[in-house]
Amino acid sequence: MFDLKISLPIKVQNGGLFISRGVGSHPQRELDSWELIFVEKGTLTIRENDTLFCVKAGESLLLWPHRKHVGAGTFPADLKFYWLHFELNSLCDKKPDIPASLISLPQHGKVLNPQQVISLFRQFLSEQETLIRSSALELILLLIMQQLSMAANDNPQADNSGVALAYKAQQLIRTQFHLPVSTSTLASQLHCNADYLGRVYRQTFQLTVTEAIHRQRVMSAEKMLIGDSCSLSEVAERCGFQDVGYFRKVFRKAMGLTPAAWKRRYCKVHINSD
Repeated sequence: MFDLKISLPIKVQNGGLFISRGVGSHPQRELDSWELIFVEKGTLTIRENDTLFCVKAGESLLLWPHRKHVGAGTFPADLKFYWLHFELNSLCDKKPDIPASLISLPQHGKVLNPQQVISLFRQFLSEQETLIRSSALELILLLIMQQLSMAANDNPQADNSGVALAYKAQQLIRTQFHLPVSTSTLASQLHCNADYLGRVYRQTFQLTVTEAIHRQRVMSAEKMLIGDSCSLSEVAERCGFQDVGYFRKVFRKAMGLTPAAWKRRYCKVHINSD
């Protein structure tokens, strides 16, 4: 047996998914823990001490401990957001010889890949439902933080023309993934050589254009498998896959489960509406 002991810098308390009914507002409170919020739909308006935040869909907010925060106005009817409470452990302060990696989170910022963050929150909520508490919750939270940190350090306006081209291709993938899109079609739209586009995209994002298209399609499929009552063939077609068998293959490679098994495993969520 291989035993690996890991000391993590954070400790999760709990998390959940809030779905508004169009009534009520966020209560005033002052917590001892940190609270991380990610809005999937609508706009959350909340005040922390004297600062007012309007957190829109695809944006995150980090509320600090020992600061008063309260909602501003009634919850919008279309509001839907994930929340997560955690504490910090000062491991690096106690052991300064431990190498440290910096995760720099903005207090309020836009996420580069909202569907990836949503997938991680869903995985967190599913793991939270298990009877045996493990460090998986902390590891998933660190992955969420890493996604938010990437957004904070992102600079799509970089001087490097290759990087700028890669970001343009990424934007097209996000909006056209359900179409017959490929490296060649993207290169045609961007008026560049397909080989050059594939090379700069991989250098920028550490994955190929095809892998990026598959990732975007799989993330869209995740959402449809939980939120819609579509058949597997309908989900595959709406996500850009013309063949159901190929869709199963790509989904299983990315998620480690078939679409049907993934839906059974990750459909449980902790939902509150008050």
